[in-house]
Amino acid sequence: MTDLKGAADEGRALLYVRPSMQQEDLGGLIQANGWKVDTASDIRHAHRLLDGNCYRVGLVHIDGFNQQLPDAEELFANRDSIAWVALAHAESLKQGNLCRIIHENFVDYFTLPIAAGMNQLFSTLGHAYGMASLRQQSALEPASADDYEMVGTSAQMRSLFVSIRKVAGVDAPVLISGESGTGKELIARAVHERSLHQPGPFVAVNCGALPENLVNSELFGHEKGAFTGATQRKIGWIESAHGGTLFLDEIGDLPLEMQVNLLRFLQEGTIERVGGTQSIPVNTRVVAATHVDLSRAVREGRFREDLFYRLNVLNLHSPPLRERGEDIELLAKFYFNRFRVDAGRQVNGFTRKALDAIRMHGWPGNVREMINRVRRALVMCDGRMVTPLDLGLEDQVDTGLVMTLEQAREEAEARTIRQALTRNNHNISRSARELGVSRVTLYRLLHKHGLASE
Repeated sequence: MTDLKGAADEGRALLYVRPSMQQEDLGGLIQANGWKVDTASDIRHAHRLLDGNCYRVGLVHIDGFNQQLPDAEELFANRDSIAWVALAHAESLKQGNLCRIIHENFVDYFTLPIAAGMNQLFSTLGHAYGMASLRQQSALEPASADDYEMVGTSAQMRSLFVSIRKVAGVDAPVLISGESGTGKELIARAVHERSLHQPGPFVAVNCGALPENLVNSELFGHEKGAFTGATQRKIGWIESAHGGTLFLDEIGDLPLEMQVNLLRFLQEGTIERVGGTQSIPVNTRVVAATHVDLSRAVREGRFREDLFYRLNVLNLHSPPLRERGEDIELLAKFYFNRFRVDAGRQVNGFTRKALDAIRMHGWPGNVREMINRVRRALVMCDGRMVTPLDLGLEDQVDTGLVMTLEQAREEAEARTIRQALTRNNHNISRSARELGVSRVTLYRLLHKHGLASE
């Protein structure tokens, strides 16, 4: 692998992509201005040069690829360590697709012919070189916990970020709702890090994973001799969070008979260890999270109403990935860059079909599924580009077959049912409630779509 720092020290290296049909050749002028210039005559040639050399800047006669724009876009989109500058004739810039590609992949463009604008072009190339250098330097820095998964520019995520900042400054319990895999713990950490409790510890407890016979001991601690096997005093999770934030994940899975003890702590701010008689004051902010509908759980007698209202003072919702359309491709590329070293070799990006499959997939496992699929794809990929097969999304690829509107409805209905079953671990009652149909109707739909045996 090329040493990026060494290559940068050798001089300003530029890849000039100039189709053979293009009349205007600027390579010599650019080289005379102090650049090391390599010229590619087509997309395949550009890929070969990029595989064997380190460039910070790419200059492209973009309108020379009118018949090859999908291949050209693949090149630009998946070589994001390079700052691309486009050259195009004025009439070409009236094409909407070409303008979109320039907007999404290039730092700047120039209108041909250059004529007296060479100095301006040199200035832009220098700026592009500087931006590419900063980008490569930042890629070497470890990601912070905040940057690790809370990524998004969609309206839902922008609203969530605003809400986190508002909620963090108020010292009151917070309830975070959302499907499994949407990043509820990351939201809780973001609240903690922006709150007055930030200097204290952040203690995360998965209520669903606590052994039922040890819930009290795990949460509240115990004194020596409190029960068989209690050979020494144990500080519980709540007491461990003194001065900081206690995150109770999957609070809906806490056994009903144990909820009263948690309620007493929220009301009084004190705990008693199992086997103890002393009330111990604990100052901690409680942030709880759940993937179940606690209002429904209250109505069904599975969750205490008074505890629900104690926890639900401030609330945040973690949106599912399928509702964050514009974030899906962004997240895929973010995690690709985050985990690309796992491949142990050069993997350059996603094929266009892979990106199409990523956008079409319903993501029932949300961000957690995205991470798993991207990491697996980087390990399993045999070529230089991740394909739908590497992602396990080959069934999402458009086969080119024309379907009727009725067929599209049928396909969407089957996909929605399959995703609901996955989210609810194939529990028919819960899936039916989520879909807003009766169990009988759901059974009929399962038979209709041939899903009963899945």
